[in-house]
Amino acid sequence: MSSSNATPAKRATFSGRNAFILAAIGSAVGLGNIWRFPYTTYENGGGAFIIPYIVALLTAGIPLLFLDFAIGHRHRGAAPLSFRRLNRHFEVFGWWQVLVNVIIGIYYAVVLGWAAVYTYFSLTKAWGDKPVDFFVGEFLKMGDIANGISFEFVGMVVGPLIAVWIIALIVLALGVEKGIAKSSSILMPVLVTMFIVLVISSLFLPGAAKGLNALFTPDWTKLADPSVWIAAYGQIFFSLSICFGIMITYSSYLKKDADLTGTGMVVGFANSSFEVLAGIGVFAALGFMATAAGQEVSEVAKGGIGLAFFAFPTIINEVPMGTLLGVLFFGSLTFAALTSFISVIEVIIATVQDKLKFGRVASTFIVGLPMMAVSVVLFGTTTGLPMLDVMDKFVNNFGIVAVAFASLVAIVAKGKLSMLGHHINKTSSIKVGTFWRLSVVVTTGVLAFMLFSEAIKVSNEGYENYPSWFVNSFGWGMAVALVIVAFILSRLKWHNETEFNLENE
Repeated sequence: MSSSNATPAKRATFSGRNAFILAAIGSAVGLGNIWRFPYTTYENGGGAFIIPYIVALLTAGIPLLFLDFAIGHRHRGAAPLSFRRLNRHFEVFGWWQVLVNVIIGIYYAVVLGWAAVYTYFSLTKAWGDKPVDFFVGEFLKMGDIANGISFEFVGMVVGPLIAVWIIALIVLALGVEKGIAKSSSILMPVLVTMFIVLVISSLFLPGAAKGLNALFTPDWTKLADPSVWIAAYGQIFFSLSICFGIMITYSSYLKKDADLTGTGMVVGFANSSFEVLAGIGVFAALGFMATAAGQEVSEVAKGGIGLAFFAFPTIINEVPMGTLLGVLFFGSLTFAALTSFISVIEVIIATVQDKLKFGRVASTFIVGLPMMAVSVVLFGTTTGLPMLDVMDKFVNNFGIVAVAFASLVAIVAKGKLSMLGHHINKTSSIKVGTFWRLSVVVTTGVLAFMLFSEAIKVSNEGYENYPSWFVNSFGWGMAVALVIVAFILSRLKWHNETEFNLENE
């Protein structure tokens, strides 16, 4: 390393490995674990899906987690600075990742707010006998997007939305150790405890076995379907917070002698364990719902918003001690979403600190207040749900997947894998080698297939019957804008940057 090119001395660090692990697991464990994994498993072969899921975890999830750790830990910066230090021409990938987090942050907050409100609603079952009508009509007051965009504010949504932003910004303003690490050390044990109680309670419901049979009975024929394997890679990819700047940023706060692979294995398997636990709890409850209604599980099984805000309120209305089940479910959803939300906003704050050299508190509010305003205007209104649905679809499939594919191609093509592997092996308990490098290359191919097949499908079929102008503006338009703005930002000069060169490390 050049003697005149030193790493900034005052970069914040996690106090120890456990603090980092809790923060990283807190980021990884989010809404997707609770409402995406169970339904994805059910749709893709039940118990048989566990095989491609484990393969995807070992060949994509954990290898890419190691890669993110190596980039952030070695180059000691948020995504743009770390990519710049990896190769000056790679900086655009870092900004692309930051902008992905901007989009996710402004809509993730509203779902967090919904979950918090529904935790309170569970006490009185405020949704009444028709949870779907209540959620869409009375709670969201959703308008018909076919008649144009309506920005009429919805009080029950705006209030909680502002509240969750304020809570998150206070945590983030306190810094890496006093804010992120401290909140994770409290929220994660509470989340795990609540969810275990929820799962145990669900297992004792009448019909729980019916739900578990539906979830875990293997359909081995599904293993011959390539789409099932793609679904497994997609689930791992989206659930582990990889390839969009979060783990790069968090690992930049690790001490220099950190065990990257040992820590990565803990984070990866802890995230997957929570997903399996979520599947058990959710489908035990859905089994009860199906039994009570005299239906098959296939008729009541849902994922995403439909599971959380349609199916679970219906279950809560019918089960003994429904109030407790509701508080546990929506409380778990709230805590899982909050830790993930904090990690998303941290990527942007860390970038502002790197770029502008502002202090922690100033950076937090420079980032947070404008984002909160946009979040309220776009998602605190009668058009909030369709807007969220389209932006979530496109930022995931044509934002995260696209930047992951592009950055991995560049890293492989420029021969950076061996150097990053060498950095991992310097301090790690589990060494990486040919298998790790091969996994990264293969995963790049899988991401290419995911990206282009989804692009063809959406181009031909549209998305969820939304008007084409709406999808083109807030879907495709947003996804293209991310790339353009990222390129522009990557051209801006770094004032007072401490340059350093690690090529001969």
